[in-house]
Amino acid sequence: MSADPNLDPEEGAGDGPLAEDRDYSLRAVDRVCAILDLLQQSVDGISLNTVVEATGMPKSSAYRYLWTLEAHRYVERDEETGLCRLGLGFLGMQSRHLELLREVARPWLEKLRDEFGETANLGVLDSDRIIYVDIIESRRGVRLAASRGDRDPLHATALGKAIAAHLSEERVRDILARSGMPRRSANTITSVEDYLTELETVRSLGYAVDNLENEADGRCVAVPLLGTSVPAAISLSAPAARFPAKDVGRAAKALQDVATRIISRPRARSNGAA
Repeated sequence: MSADPNLDPEEGAGDGPLAEDRDYSLRAVDRVCAILDLLQQSVDGISLNTVVEATGMPKSSAYRYLWTLEAHRYVERDEETGLCRLGLGFLGMQSRHLELLREVARPWLEKLRDEFGETANLGVLDSDRIIYVDIIESRRGVRLAASRGDRDPLHATALGKAIAAHLSEERVRDILARSGMPRRSANTITSVEDYLTELETVRSLGYAVDNLENEADGRCVAVPLLGTSVPAAISLSAPAARFPAKDVGRAAKALQDVATRIISRPRARSNGAA
């Protein structure tokens, strides 16, 4: 058997007598899928060593796969921790609409941050998770803030509730069936029926509240961005000690005003898709 000049020697090593019949391009796809499965299953992100241990591939190969996925925005790497998460590339054809939405929303999120002194967020629904598309962090030393690209569950977050309140009940049930409703704190809603009742309250009020449900010491209020190309919402989040329940209404009103301004910009709206 003559050597294939286009074959990476590392990819073909150790395959034994079946190597002659193997489709190496499929092997590469299998490896990418294995990495993506690991990323999808992880909440906090995965390290290079985790990929090596889970897949059995050489560290140099795992690094090249992650580097390539990051270059195409299918993976985002935290510069501080080195952990990798699923990136915005999976929003596919919606990605350009999303970047435009982010550009329009950012100055308004900065305004909210400066007005309240707390972290402002833009999130969208991606599969069964809320992904943070933009985060304008509070300037205070102690703050409640995720990282861009982080994923949180639909059922425990104000962003998730604000978005879910405007999805069909069938779709909400399907998402919750796939993702589950793990308890994140003593206040987390873990019953589908209770969650659907909560969404009725959200629709009635026009805003959603995470009342120490995603984090035991955090409070967040969110409003939907209706009419965007992907289900989206904006929120304010802070340590509960600095964000008492009595301030939720004022924050919600400010968020609703900003949401109206964001949606009034043509670049933030979809091309007729909901």
